[in-house]
Amino acid sequence: MNVYHKKILICGCFVTLSLSGIAQQRTIRIKELLSLVQSQPHVKASEQQSRAAEYNIRMARNSLVPELTAGYQAGYATYNNITGMSYPGLLLPISGPPSTGNTYDPVPGTALTALVKWNPLTFGQRQAAVEKATAQYKLAGSYYNEALFRQQYLAIYTYLDAVYLQKLLLSYQANIERTQAGLQQSLILAQQGLRPGIDTTQFQSVLAQARMDLLTAQRQYYAQVTELTRLADLPGKPDDILLADTSLISQFPSGADTTTNVTAHPSFQYYQTKKEVSEAALKEAGRAWRPKLDLWANAYARGSGVDASGNINKADGWSLSRKNYGAGIQLSFPILQFSQVNLQKKQYRLLLKSDEAQLDQVTLNLQKQQETAQFNYDQNLLIARQALIQSQAARYAFDGLKLSYESGLVDFTRLMQGQYELLKAETGEAGAFLQAWHALLELAAANGNLHVFTDKLK
Repeated sequence: MNVYHKKILICGCFVTLSLSGIAQQRTIRIKELLSLVQSQPHVKASEQQSRAAEYNIRMARNSLVPELTAGYQAGYATYNNITGMSYPGLLLPISGPPSTGNTYDPVPGTALTALVKWNPLTFGQRQAAVEKATAQYKLAGSYYNEALFRQQYLAIYTYLDAVYLQKLLLSYQANIERTQAGLQQSLILAQQGLRPGIDTTQFQSVLAQARMDLLTAQRQYYAQVTELTRLADLPGKPDDILLADTSLISQFPSGADTTTNVTAHPSFQYYQTKKEVSEAALKEAGRAWRPKLDLWANAYARGSGVDASGNINKADGWSLSRKNYGAGIQLSFPILQFSQVNLQKKQYRLLLKSDEAQLDQVTLNLQKQQETAQFNYDQNLLIARQALIQSQAARYAFDGLKLSYESGLVDFTRLMQGQYELLKAETGEAGAFLQAWHALLELAAANGNLHVFTDKLK
């Protein structure tokens, strides 16, 4: 059975309660986020869209399969023409002797047909459609990769901020304990007449402020972990989440490999495949003006309620008394569509140039982002080292001031100034280490490879 500790405020004092078996906490590490984010609904939606785009390739290739359509029709219409009326689409037209005059008496007519249509030769149009579908599938895949990469980056960034806030909670709690110790010491010194009673009141005021700072940090921490559970699709409440990688807030990240080429970046690959889609669309538009070859075959039986002599026999209209079949070939060429196709080609050429310009801009952006991220990383490492020195010096100074206050050498104001400087140095140290790890994460994001960051975790 797990035991958890909960601090509550009772009569102005924090009391620690032990709660057994209240909830099952889940330990989360940064490396684990890379896989957890994949189950996030937004990422899963992008994945399903990518998988759906693959079927466009199969449908484009499937156009080589002949079309076979069967149908049955029954109607009731005038017999000014022997076949009467039929719904268009399945029945190929048939010529026949007209009636000798306008006769408006309705007679039944039926037809059963099977129509085969095949386009075995498309003069490159089918291949262009397959290439376009393939490019669109790659685009959907690159969009998924970019969405996953962006979500993983946000999850790690949020995790780091949560670890930082957790470190602040420890600093604020330590500040409360220092203030409480000072309050108790001031009471003793006041009773002995070594310190004025006003020091006790001032300590109480500082203690109340320290507790408010802790409560504010707790609220921020709760909100940050809530955001982390959303990004990583984690069930449960923030109280059920335990951050495991907390030691990084007090250690320096080691050197990072920055040799990754921008062409491997998910953003570059997305715009690269976007350009390939425009190239495929331009090719497809250029082949739209090519001839079309259709092979067809038709077989059907019909029935008519009037014979060739004009005699009406409605019973024959419901029987399939006449059988017909036929086959043929058709070569068509859209002569007057040249202007429209030419306009489409000009449009796609401009879209292609736009995609090329966007790709050049993305390349430039990523290169500058790498340079800036590397510089910031180096600078933040130097800042973190100085923050560590400052924190150690502030701690030594406060210990000395505390002894001086107990000896009557310094007053309350000087002691509180030292305590404030210690708290500021502790939070500054945590912030400096956070910025160093943030800089490494930015460097990994600029290189399009989050393992540049995760590989440095111990």
